[in-house]
Amino acid sequence: MPILTVKEAINQALVESFTNDKNVILMGEDIAGGKGREQYQGTQDAWGGPFGVTQGLLTKFGPERVRDTTIAEAGFFGAAVGAAMTGLRPIVELMYVDFAGVCFDQLMNQAAKMRYMFGGKQNVPMVVRTVVGAGFRAGSEHSQTLYSLYTHIPGLKVVAPYDAIDAKGLLLSSIIDNDPVIFMEHKRLYMTKCEVPENLKPIPLGKGRIRKKGKDITIVAIQRMNLFAEEAANLLSEEDIECEIIDPRTYSPLDETLIYESVKKTGKVIIIDESNPKCSLASEISSLISENCFNDLKAPILKLTAPHTPVPFSPPMEDFYIPSTKKIIKGIKTILKY
Repeated sequence: MPILTVKEAINQALVESFTNDKNVILMGEDIAGGKGREQYQGTQDAWGGPFGVTQGLLTKFGPERVRDTTIAEAGFFGAAVGAAMTGLRPIVELMYVDFAGVCFDQLMNQAAKMRYMFGGKQNVPMVVRTVVGAGFRAGSEHSQTLYSLYTHIPGLKVVAPYDAIDAKGLLLSSIIDNDPVIFMEHKRLYMTKCEVPENLKPIPLGKGRIRKKGKDITIVAIQRMNLFAEEAANLLSEEDIECEIIDPRTYSPLDETLIYESVKKTGKVIIIDESNPKCSLASEISSLISENCFNDLKAPILKLTAPHTPVPFSPPMEDFYIPSTKKIIKGIKTILKY
């Protein structure tokens, strides 16, 4: 099987989707900018966004389907909603999730509500690709996750892949879905690699994944937190502690059944979320477990999140801000004492 980075897997999913459906289009800032700059950067291709994820698409599919936009998110998000309602399948790139505020009305009050307001007769098949996450030394305004902001809104589907397999398979599903999907890409995961099956099929939205089986404690890990959860689980296995790692992958719809089955087996759970703690995914999942698995719990639920502060710019402070392998191990050992 070929080894792909998350970035390459996303690009591959886009190319396949463009090839399979002529109604798929791409809009965003700098995705088609920079073409013809070969005299000083050695390439005629466009930039492909701030992380180069969509590089090559302009050359393959042309400016009618790969369109640069002005720095006016409210305008091109509104255009994407209209395009989706009239037969196209727009993929619109929000450069950083932190910029959500300038186009939130178009998502919350238009894209998310059209199916409901038209009695189920109106589809809005659009995908919002956006970059999330801390650890890139990008400062407070380019480092948030905001998973729960979108998950809170009925009518939006929310997807956050961890590895290249899920990035490709879930994006393929998101593009063919008839509802608006927020597809959240963690900037610190773009260059991580794994084997990706050739001819990978779309991975259904709303189905989580067991990344590691275990019997002693359940770890529910949100996106990049799977990396630290796996490191912690591997270290704890040397002490004969078997952790089960659940990666929800999609947050709306959430695979509640997968989480409940694991918690009922282990009786103990820690939820790891890079987001701020208040009204977070960790809080929601904790609440659901309390309501549905209360009699199966053998210890209090532990939430391990970032502190309730903006993301620091200082590298040592940013590293401390993000939940770490060391903190996860400490939390697990605390729970296992019960």
